[in-house]
Amino acid sequence: MDEPGPTEWQPRSGPAVGVGPWADERDEPAPTDPRYDPDLLADGDTRNVVDAYRYWTREAIVADIDARRHPFHVAIENFAHDANIGTVVRTANAFAAAAVHIVGRRRWNRRGAMVTDRYQHLMHHESVADLIDWARGEGIAVVAVDNTPGARPLETADLPRECVLLFGQEGPGVSDDAQRHADLTVSIAQFGSTRSINAGVAAGIAMHAWIRQHADPDRAW
Repeated sequence: MDEPGPTEWQPRSGPAVGVGPWADERDEPAPTDPRYDPDLLADGDTRNVVDAYRYWTREAIVADIDARRHPFHVAIENFAHDANIGTVVRTANAFAAAAVHIVGRRRWNRRGAMVTDRYQHLMHHESVADLIDWARGEGIAVVAVDNTPGARPLETADLPRECVLLFGQEGPGVSDDAQRHADLTVSIAQFGSTRSINAGVAAGIAMHAWIRQHADPDRAW
């Protein structure tokens, strides 16, 4: 089921987050910069955005992120309607990924994204083969993330700067077809009893590994 989720993020209980109308928050005239949304300036901004983007239009926020996006992509297989996709999208937005690629079913549950899909570029591919063809055409390496024999430890692997991190769906993991065509397969070190890590969690770990290797922490909020 493809659930749209809330129109904008707010906690289900407790006080609202964000800021009120500009006139109530600041002792200065409202800005006339076109990046600012007149309705948000008048009514307040309770969206799930960092303070630097308060009162900005969605288009202005996306344009600003586009100027700073990182050259890594994230792909997740969605052949069984994986419920982790929303979490992956939200994390990809936090790390300013170039795009999130949904492989398989086009429809996905958006609740976990907490409306961050409004600010994150999304692409759809019918099959793993389509994703691989797209990556080859863009000159981007495909890095499968799965705990399979022969995988290199993510903790010591050198991730390509321009790559797509590919994750399987919850349970079966990365499909055999994806593993065969990936340029590199990496695994996340585990020390407990469970056989696998939640796909959404694994995606966050791998994305942060890329950030640690290639991103400039001085550019973070």
